[in-house]
Amino acid sequence: MAGVSDLPFRLLCHEAGAGLTCMEMISAKAIFYRNKATEEMMRIDPAEGHVSLQLFGSDPKIMGDMAARIEDRPFAILDINMGCPVPKVVNNGEGSALMRNLPLAGSIIKAVASSVKKPVTVKIRKGFDDDHINAAELAKIAEDNGAAAVAVHARTRQQYYSGEADWQIIRQVKEAVSIPVIGNGDVTSYESAMSMIETTGCDGVMIGRAAQGNPWIFAELEARSRGLDWTRPSKEEVAQMILRHARMLIDCKGEYIGTREMRKHAAWYTKGYAGSSAFRGKLNEVSSLDDLKHLMDELISG
Repeated sequence: MAGVSDLPFRLLCHEAGAGLTCMEMISAKAIFYRNKATEEMMRIDPAEGHVSLQLFGSDPKIMGDMAARIEDRPFAILDINMGCPVPKVVNNGEGSALMRNLPLAGSIIKAVASSVKKPVTVKIRKGFDDDHINAAELAKIAEDNGAAAVAVHARTRQQYYSGEADWQIIRQVKEAVSIPVIGNGDVTSYESAMSMIETTGCDGVMIGRAAQGNPWIFAELEARSRGLDWTRPSKEEVAQMILRHARMLIDCKGEYIGTREMRKHAAWYTKGYAGSSAFRGKLNEVSSLDDLKHLMDELISG
């Protein structure tokens, strides 16, 4: 969710009913060097509710020291990312690369958990590849080194986001530890969320890509868990949300960056609509809020 779960996106998800939102990955080394862009990424709005700040790195001392440096910020949970699959992270020995070095992973978790008073959680994957399925082992190491909970993406690093998530690995992790386990992977609806809980026994469900262009998924889960009816937003409501999201991005990042970042979000919001392919072509030319307003008028009248 790098480049997605920024402040505006988190606010919208929280308003829709997400119980906890997770920030974009923050590099411990970037905090150490006082990177200005990283400082901006760590902005938290009081209106967000409960927020998890997601830290990544491969040096236990830097991870522990930087966790202590930022602990007074208004996040509720500090999450260590040991699941990111992208090459630039993995090639630095960070993210899911740590699933190939469990002693180092344990040292990092211990350094962070012993440096802060706030709960520390760990995000992991099924394993690095099909020959190294070790989520349950790493989860136990996390528990033994002070983690308060683990989140499990039920795919290997090798899979990235392809294929089906193996929910049985979440069950294996749940059976291996006594701390809460959060399931992640292929939850796209109320039915799939309930199915994951029933299949795995997990204590919570994490939703990532299914919320892209669909913050209403949290409203759906909340409503249907209470036995209430749920109706998908109309095209007019989607257009209004796109414009609101765009205004929030512009307020946060300026019109030039905000409108350009909004292109991908608007494409997600309108995915599946008739003529969406041609519509995405027009979205890629949007360079101002007025451009987007005209395009939303076209969407509604189309």
